[in-house]
Amino acid sequence: MSSDLRISPRDRLVLNAIIEIYIATGEPVASQTVARQLDNKDGMSAATIRNVMAALGEAGLLEQPHTSAGRSPTARAFRLYVEQLHGGTKVALTTLSQERRDQIEDSFMGVSSRQQFLERTSHVLALISSSVGVAVASQAEKHCLDHIHFARVSTGRVLAVVVTKSGVVLDRVLTLDHDLSLAELESAAAFLNQNFRSWSIERIRTELARRLEQERSEYDQLMRSIDELCRKGALEQESAAQSVFIVGVANLVAGEVNGARLRQLLSALETKQRLIELLDAYVDARQQSVRVVVGLEETIPEMRNLVLIGAPARLGTQSLGTVAVIGSTRIPYQETINAVSFIAQLSDRILQTE
Repeated sequence: MSSDLRISPRDRLVLNAIIEIYIATGEPVASQTVARQLDNKDGMSAATIRNVMAALGEAGLLEQPHTSAGRSPTARAFRLYVEQLHGGTKVALTTLSQERRDQIEDSFMGVSSRQQFLERTSHVLALISSSVGVAVASQAEKHCLDHIHFARVSTGRVLAVVVTKSGVVLDRVLTLDHDLSLAELESAAAFLNQNFRSWSIERIRTELARRLEQERSEYDQLMRSIDELCRKGALEQESAAQSVFIVGVANLVAGEVNGARLRQLLSALETKQRLIELLDAYVDARQQSVRVVVGLEETIPEMRNLVLIGAPARLGTQSLGTVAVIGSTRIPYQETINAVSFIAQLSDRILQTE
């Protein structure tokens, strides 16, 4: 692990210069290019820089992909660089510019629900990072009722539409044992909307079961209708699948020339459950800080040499989900880290009046 490696300030200066040049150009970096970048800082000559680069290569921080004199940073070097960003040593830290903040906030205009926020986040992060923007709703999120509507499809068949407070729409067709009239359906919906608005679906079902048992002696037609609708699945929590939003896959695969690897990468990105597992493995919803992981092959082998920059988004004390960027090692680290952090914190301000 890079955290076990200790290099001198001079070596670190050269390594940082190589990484920043490589991020900008995507090409192996020659000692002459480093010398021009450093502009004789600390009195280092071209020969000294060549010696430092040779030592960095022996330490596993640089590799020489071709026979040319240029060197490229390894995943280990990028990990060391990222640790510096978090630790604030020898890397010029920057904050998100006001122009970028305004651009991000403008991008969220009109967003009023959690679902909309996460969907918009994936677009904004893909645009800012020129990589893949990902937003995953919290699996622990409880869906709370905003309103429910029943529509008669045919004899004994009813369409139940549940709209949650977070903007998720859950619908299913129920096959009933007893046909219910339009008036009965309207009465059942009115009762649920008036008595259980903002309640979690799980809590509604528990409370209805309690009331039905308690009021069995006064079991009138309205309660029979509600019992029938609920037993047939009108308020099934399992219908709320975990939402995953992915934007910008083309950004990531554009430079991939290996056909077999490209197919593997596309398959991994398109399998939403694997992305959920990836984010769960690396981003802790209980933490507030941004997590940066260089090399994702431990969780998804097809994503070797890729970078994950992610953070948990919250609404008050409740977990909203995870927002993240997946990109190449040439990603603009500091700006992307700042953007992910800013958007993760923006959720609380945008949705606080929800």
